[in-house]
Amino acid sequence: MVSNEADELFRPVTLGRAQLGNRIVMSPMTRGRTPGGVPNEFNAEYYRQRASAGLIIAESTAITPMAVGFANSPNLFDAEHVAAWKRVTDAVHVRGGTVFLQLWHCGRNSHPSLLPGEVLPIGPSATPPNRSMRMSSGRLPPVTPRALEIGEMPGLVDEYRQASKQAMAAGFDGIEVHAANGYLLDQFLRDCTNRRTDRYGGSPENRRRLLLEVVEAVSQVWGEDRVGVRISPTNRAGYEMTDSDPQPLFNCVVDGLQALGIAFIDVVEGETTDYPVEVPFDYGELRARFGGAYIANNRFTLESGNAAIREGRADLVAFGRSFIANPDLVERFRLRAPLNELDREAMFMQGERGYLDYPVLGSVSS
Repeated sequence: MVSNEADELFRPVTLGRAQLGNRIVMSPMTRGRTPGGVPNEFNAEYYRQRASAGLIIAESTAITPMAVGFANSPNLFDAEHVAAWKRVTDAVHVRGGTVFLQLWHCGRNSHPSLLPGEVLPIGPSATPPNRSMRMSSGRLPPVTPRALEIGEMPGLVDEYRQASKQAMAAGFDGIEVHAANGYLLDQFLRDCTNRRTDRYGGSPENRRRLLLEVVEAVSQVWGEDRVGVRISPTNRAGYEMTDSDPQPLFNCVVDGLQALGIAFIDVVEGETTDYPVEVPFDYGELRARFGGAYIANNRFTLESGNAAIREGRADLVAFGRSFIANPDLVERFRLRAPLNELDREAMFMQGERGYLDYPVLGSVSS
């Protein structure tokens, strides 16, 4: 059965300055397929294969050497990275796709062996993560980060600004600031990790301060209409990330982002791990407070994605693991075709398996 005109996911949409042919977003997903942090021909082909998405948000990309937190994840802080990412964006654009880059700083979720001079990772406070760090050789125990000093904040904001300029030079169509899933900006937002008593800690208004400073800085480079932010109000993300009162916190965060006039918020609704969601949260409240586009993210299907848009709960819907396993996910949705199953064992391997070898429609015998 083919799709019909009632399919909300296939309606065109304006996202800031971008005109998108459908409302299906490829969610940014760390894949660990970029040895040395320099995007390669496999990365270019991976994104080229998935360019039928209305919007690709390319995977989390470290903005500085101190931002790195995963082995074999991509970087964007020198000319080699810019040139390599340009080959990726060119591959997407040749197929008519639109691709944004997610700017990433892991903060405390790192390890000295990944950082220059084997220094300690940084965070809002000296609170260690509760899980081991993935390295090429296996996992290493977490370490306690160094709390950032208040005088370091302007330099950190400028690192995001410089990475935004690099992303523009690399040919991206816009950027998403990663403030979710337990990474640095999320660490500042939530009170389980932010124990500060200065102007960057305490009240929700103070804890959102660094995020808003970053967003304002990158918007000066790109313009507000090509900037988005990812948040995850209740996602523990495997790091036991929590907040004592998430609804007023994230209402406050979204109010600040609304005032800055950015193009979209990308909201991870609920828990991405197998933990049960223990804290009730009204995502509709965020939607109502924000005048830009709302991208709903996490565990959506064709049916639930269509319903979210039809019922006014979202403007676009992001798909993650289903895009990993189905490079032609848009066409499979359109035709109501069966989906490939995810090869979980190959999620973070090197090479083509579980990355470039998923079949597309027409390549599988009936």
